[in-house]
Amino acid sequence: MGPGVLAGLGERIGERSAFVVVDARVEHLHAERLKGALGDRPRRTVTAGEDAKTPAELEGALEALGDAGLGRDGVVVAIGGGAACDLAGLTAALFARGIDWIACPTTLLAMIDASVGGKTAINLRAGKNLAGAFHAPRAVLADVEFLATLPPDEMRSGLGELAKAALVEGGELLAELSAAAPGLAGGERAPGVDLIARAVAAKARVVAADEREAGPREALNLGHTFAHAIEHVLGYGRVPHGVAVAAGIGLALDAAERLEPAPPARFPQRARALLAALGLPAGLDALARELGLDRESALAPDALIRAMRGDKKRRAGTTRLVLPLGPGEVRRGVEVDEPFLRAVLAGR
Repeated sequence: MGPGVLAGLGERIGERSAFVVVDARVEHLHAERLKGALGDRPRRTVTAGEDAKTPAELEGALEALGDAGLGRDGVVVAIGGGAACDLAGLTAALFARGIDWIACPTTLLAMIDASVGGKTAINLRAGKNLAGAFHAPRAVLADVEFLATLPPDEMRSGLGELAKAALVEGGELLAELSAAAPGLAGGERAPGVDLIARAVAAKARVVAADEREAGPREALNLGHTFAHAIEHVLGYGRVPHGVAVAAGIGLALDAAERLEPAPPARFPQRARALLAALGLPAGLDALARELGLDRESALAPDALIRAMRGDKKRRAGTTRLVLPLGPGEVRRGVEVDEPFLRAVLAGR
């Protein structure tokens, strides 16, 4: 991680055949840099954002790898945001029963989340990230120079995931983000490399202990059960993923307060204040205002609950939540029924 690390991509690829999956927006903005790092290697350009995570795009990428003649020793290179990394990683997991891939994340969200941990997936009509595989990249080159051209909405999306990482980790990461939050609000400025690296290290420690999400890694889903439902109901790409995660964290805080009536040291208020300081919505009301939507119709509890029924973390037909209890303290696998969810989503 650092400025200019993309220049080392050729060395990472070595003599192997490589196929590049690149985000269209990145290709447009950074054509010369990509040419210098990639040369004339074959590539497939994909739409920026969630539109890249479809069965049709996956099929196209797999066929392109076949047409390029990649063998088992080939490598897929992902250059772009979280969607491009998810698509490229899943393509590599499936082609020839699994080949190497290298992630070159270009957004804040991809640097701290999508490129770390080996989760690769596409969306289905039934829900977000429902078709996927665990397939960790061989290397991650997070070149922070790309953040200079990141739109504010995408920077805010990364801040949502950064807030989640800080609340799950607690300690120095939470303190450092809280101190930096006023300067980061609005997504006009990127966090420093040290703060990004600290978030990556925090996630990597959790993943290293539980790669396949059999236990502790579930903590990293804080806010995501609600967020995925929000994205599904509004339409993928309507709201940036990390912004939906921020709203989901707010809902998780509400759920935790209902089940844990005495949270430590005003933690819910402090957590919501952090989201507000970062310019992020801490619930459905704030999200609806931001998007100019009627909350009751666009984000109706019944519609969100229907979407949550397709959540991949459900077991035996029951929704499971991650609830934040304090700095660095969460409760995993909390089973809740639909009346409880309806009350949380309605704000009653």
